[in-house]
Amino acid sequence: MMIKICGITNRDDALAAVEAGASALGFNFYSESPRFVAPEVAAGLGAGLTTIKVGIFVNESPASVSRTMQIARIDIAQVYGDAEYKGLRTWRACRVKSGDFALPDDNSSEAYLLDGFSADAYGGSGTTFAWSIARKLPKKIILAGGLDASNVRAAIEQARPWGVDACSRIEKSPGRKDHEKMKRFIAAAQANNL
Repeated sequence: MMIKICGITNRDDALAAVEAGASALGFNFYSESPRFVAPEVAAGLGAGLTTIKVGIFVNESPASVSRTMQIARIDIAQVYGDAEYKGLRTWRACRVKSGDFALPDDNSSEAYLLDGFSADAYGGSGTTFAWSIARKLPKKIILAGGLDASNVRAAIEQARPWGVDACSRIEKSPGRKDHEKMKRFIAAAQANNL
């Protein structure tokens, strides 16, 4: 089970996530997010850590994403929007609004991150969706949106995803993780490794 902790804004949270067993750390490069970090800052936050480093991008051009990935030393771009990112490692992020959800046509993405829909945010809103939607999809799926230790086991059982992602429900405040909640989330996700 790939376990991503998203919205990392400080080194203490990055280290605590890695120590607790996170597979990936997410750094938000969307300037309107309360968890925004500059690429140079993200490079320092992830320096020397062996986890996958994921950059979150919203409606950015491929050239801009590529440039930021190099500066921030990011492994994978998690992209919201319709652009094609050929030649870059990407996870396509999708906000799930209803039960008739279908994956976008994107043969270059390694995985699809499904997040609960919010009109006000791209990720980090704490909004869930019907996890069973993910079970029938034929691609690698990462579940996000409103996950924490209290519900991640049920989410995994219903969706059988490749990975899970948590952000707002394991925080003290936007961009500041609650280390105990984060540890409990990771432990619950690992315990349900199917």
